[in-house]
Amino acid sequence: MTVLIDQATSLRTLVRERRRAIVVAITSGKGGVGKSNIAVNLAIQLASAGKNIVLLDADLGLANADVLCNIDLPFNLSHVIARKKDLSEVLVKAPGGFDLIGGASGLARMADLSDQDRQRLISALGEMEERADMILIDTGAGISPNVLSFTRAADEVLVVTTPEPTAITDAYAVVKVITREQSQRRISLLVNQVRSAAEAGVVHERIAKVARQFLQVSVFDAGYVLADDQVPAAVRRRTPFVLGAPKCPASQCIAQLAIRLQQGVAMNIGNGGFFNRMSRWFRR
Repeated sequence: MTVLIDQATSLRTLVRERRRAIVVAITSGKGGVGKSNIAVNLAIQLASAGKNIVLLDADLGLANADVLCNIDLPFNLSHVIARKKDLSEVLVKAPGGFDLIGGASGLARMADLSDQDRQRLISALGEMEERADMILIDTGAGISPNVLSFTRAADEVLVVTTPEPTAITDAYAVVKVITREQSQRRISLLVNQVRSAAEAGVVHERIAKVARQFLQVSVFDAGYVLADDQVPAAVRRRTPFVLGAPKCPASQCIAQLAIRLQQGVAMNIGNGGFFNRMSRWFRR
């Protein structure tokens, strides 16, 4: 009996030591809050620290990470799902040193994948767990099945909002839907385009208080990104702002976000692997 226990303990230790990427799904309740811009610049910030970062543009049907990075993608995720290309043929090195898996833009089929298409996507992405330190998933906005399949399965869900009342309301709606079936999923809130830290604190406390009261869940504080003229200027130049203006206030906020995410997610891993959890979700 002792031998069997020792063998089981050794196996669990081996599984824990096996490299597995931390996965962060970046989502929002509504469009136009800067979610994709946050995802791209966060990927660059994490890569600059020596991390092997993969950004999956899973805003299926309305992908734009390639535009923000000024990259022309000959192939994208739709070719993988259609079995026309392997994942290695779609993945490209983006400015700042992270790997980008580009999504498709303007394809209605990508915006409403079938269960079979989703499973094919999982099969193609499974290999990423052992080659990356962190996988960032830029989901679409809202609460569609495509969005929820990613947010429910990630190690951490980063909900992006702005101080606008409609954005706050929709951000809470996303938190509510995500936690309806998986209340233990770690959720953090990032407030974008704020005028001050105090304004961000008010927004976070508003959502966190309601979530505690009515959902019995904690919404962690991921920080904020200050409103900064360098951000829209960088979008027009198609150059991520952490590269074009690394010392601007918004870039400094992204650096703080990277630190908070790494510290927070590190305490919340060990759930059997992102893609294993995701595959189970699709089979439900």
